[in-house]
Amino acid sequence: MSATDNTTSTTDDATNGDTVRAAAVDATGRRGGWDPDIDARMAALESPVRDVLEPSLETLAAADRLTLVPDAHYPFHPSSGMVTDPAVIGSIVSHLERRTDADIAVVGASDERISVARTAEYIGYASLLERFDAEFVDLADESRTEDICTVDGSPIALSVPERLAESTVIVVPSLRPTENGPVAGAMRTLAALVDSMADPERVPVAATRVIEPAVSVLDATIAYGGDPTAGNALFAGSASAVDAVASSLLGRSLETDAALKTARGEAGPVTVEGDGVDFERLRERIPDGELPPSDETHPAVSIAYRVYAAVAGDAVPPQLEGGR
Repeated sequence: MSATDNTTSTTDDATNGDTVRAAAVDATGRRGGWDPDIDARMAALESPVRDVLEPSLETLAAADRLTLVPDAHYPFHPSSGMVTDPAVIGSIVSHLERRTDADIAVVGASDERISVARTAEYIGYASLLERFDAEFVDLADESRTEDICTVDGSPIALSVPERLAESTVIVVPSLRPTENGPVAGAMRTLAALVDSMADPERVPVAATRVIEPAVSVLDATIAYGGDPTAGNALFAGSASAVDAVASSLLGRSLETDAALKTARGEAGPVTVEGDGVDFERLRERIPDGELPPSDETHPAVSIAYRVYAAVAGDAVPPQLEGGR
């Protein structure tokens, strides 16, 4: 896949570029689009997680401390509602525990609106990690380190959680756009956890260069364009290469994404390799659309509250009456 024309290469002959490893997730036994059984989802993910992590395993196995950074935010808000599937995180943690001796943590950060511990409970990370020798960490409570990174000749000052600066990081974004249109991706997932007063389009580049994640694993089991769709795939590689793949899958032009264009620079084409993933077909299946307006109540909230109201005999708030 070229960083300039969004075309896709599935061969090994690209030079001066990056390779992204792809793996299909078996969905043959699934009824409908979503399987609520996390154990079944983790079983289906065991083989593809092993496949996409294998090229990075030597680096990961040498680490004393591994930190997973998922796309973890309050899921019931007026947007796609997309977060990294807990089953993907659980499968990665399970694989790493078998193959490494590292201390493993999954991280997020509280903000003024909601505690990330509540978010972890809502999404299912907290109960999932109880199965493993791993913990969920709120980076808002962690000490930070100050760093400066030069991007396009300009210094960018960053305040970075020490855990991200000092451990081996695996960033695990979901496949969705941001409210402004570009792909959310690995770089912006990392940028959300650092503090900086710099240009928002430069911070993702600086954050990625300072943190230097060992690998990015794109959770494309479910993708969101204008509507959700089952992607049934994982992609892994460098953060900017995986973001280029994600951008292509969402039909976004890399030329209009200042952060990704800067990060890729002269890196050359991205090659997607791996069995079982029809990249072009997946790209065609993902709807082309934007996030709902920020002042629009997410339909899931309205539906959930109506179920609650029907059971409890409570009234439905007026602001939810328009939900369907």
